Amino acid sequence: MQENKEKDIEDLVEDAKGYLATRVEYTRLYLVEQISKVFADLVTNLVVVVCFVLAFLFGTVTLALYLSEVLGSNARGFGCVSLLYIILAIVVYFTKDKYIEKAIINSTIRRYFQKLAEKEGSDEKL
Repeated sequence: MQENKEKDIEDLVEDAKGYLATRVEYTRLYLVEQISKVFADLVTNLVVVVCFVLAFLFGTVTLALYLSEVLGSNARGFGCVSLLYIILAIVVYFTKDKYIEKAIINSTIRRYFQKLAEKEGSDEKL
């Protein structure tokens, strides 16, 4: 009888060790998946931002050259584009607290919860 109890306890300890090892492996794989998703999201967003910045810069130079031709002077054309940037910077500076930051915060929170809902939906399928 005593020997049977010891055997049951040993089996229980072995099962607990197996469960713990499986749980550690699951956690490790889950973290790798999450880090991979964040990295992929970061890389794709970075590529999109770089493309937008390049398009914006080339568009700005194109506008400056066009205005230079229309106004008859490179200084006037590039000066008008610089003035446009200064006006844009002033508008952004005075509206950032009321509109821009709130929009960015709301967009970030919405995106987070959408990704969370997608993950929960994919977990339910398993």
